[in-house]
Amino acid sequence: MALEQKLSLKLSQKLVMTPSLQQAIKLLQMTRLELEGALTQELIENPVLEEREDTPEETEAAAVADGATTEQPPAPEVAPPETAERERDPMDEIDIEAYFRDFWDSSSAPNTYEEREGSGLENRLTREPDLYDHLLWQLHMSDAPPALRETCELLIGNLDPDGFLVASFDEIRSMTDGNGAEPCTEEHVQQAIAFLQSFDPPGVGCRNLQECLLRQLEAREMGDPALPYRIVRDHWDLFLRRQFQALAKALDVTMRDLEPAVEIIRALDTHPGRKYSTERAHYVEPDVMIVKVGDEYIIQLNDDGLPRLQVSKRYRQLLHTWRAEKRQSEAQAFIKEKMRSAIWLIKSLDQRQRTLSKVAESIVRQQRDFLDRGIDHLKPMVLRDVAEDIGMHESTVSRVVSNKYIHTPRG
Repeated sequence: MALEQKLSLKLSQKLVMTPSLQQAIKLLQMTRLELEGALTQELIENPVLEEREDTPEETEAAAVADGATTEQPPAPEVAPPETAERERDPMDEIDIEAYFRDFWDSSSAPNTYEEREGSGLENRLTREPDLYDHLLWQLHMSDAPPALRETCELLIGNLDPDGFLVASFDEIRSMTDGNGAEPCTEEHVQQAIAFLQSFDPPGVGCRNLQECLLRQLEAREMGDPALPYRIVRDHWDLFLRRQFQALAKALDVTMRDLEPAVEIIRALDTHPGRKYSTERAHYVEPDVMIVKVGDEYIIQLNDDGLPRLQVSKRYRQLLHTWRAEKRQSEAQAFIKEKMRSAIWLIKSLDQRQRTLSKVAESIVRQQRDFLDRGIDHLKPMVLRDVAEDIGMHESTVSRVVSNKYIHTPRG
């Protein structure tokens, strides 16, 4: 079979992701904080882009709107020559250079630089210690025998972030028996749990909230026969149901004596391990705010902190000069490429803001009852409802609402 080369024409249609379209899609699904970082980075990398500052007319209009006066501040008073001479800084009369030259030339000058051997990378913290690290540190500092220490390590690995033991006796025994050691007895497991519960924070290693509160009361030296301890140990159900009259009768005490004991129990920590959590709060800033003015709801995009971009006039004039002189250079090609990128970014940013505004307006129209009358009138919505309302594809709406928040009069 002979092989031959030949040319042929073919006409077809396909979707091409142009750089401008890719940039628009990328900006569309960014949160406000992510967008702020991306725009700041673009300002650094693209010399054609610059942040637009308010003109004096805009500044004056904003000042008038805020009730500020535009009067010039009074000129500062000029001190007479005698006062100026009297208030002269005495440090001006000291020869600082000569002072430090004498200091360094002196044979008795202290050696402020000392070569030290730096600590190894293995001795540096890569993260903050959590509950498990805190408990393991206490375990390794103790003088527990190897068998008890091994079982306690197993128990620490089966604690939830709040410090409660989530494994049963049978599960602990089965995990301990599988390592080739002697069979683990229930007494040994109980001894390990009691040893773990003696660690800080008080109440850790317990199987339920009642046991957790009892261990905390014992750590406060309020064990039996203290009234709070008896309430939690003997009348836990009455306390949970807040039947304080029946509780006082069962304990044979008055309501006046019962009240301090109840307050002590309420002050105990129901999540003892949470104080060692390494999770950090994530602050949310709304991308869109809805403000009610009269009977209407106004859509406001949250642009606080976002740089207001514009193409540099200086580079535009420079390109115009080069074009008039018909000059061709690498610098001109570079500026043209950066100019094109800046225009794409500004257009994509404008398209993002307009699309976000359309989606917010559609949500307000469809959730008007919720905004007027509260959470009981919130309607279920899907992406298709908003997409059909504003005439866009569901994927576009999905990118718009991804990881974004809207602030309404209802929260």
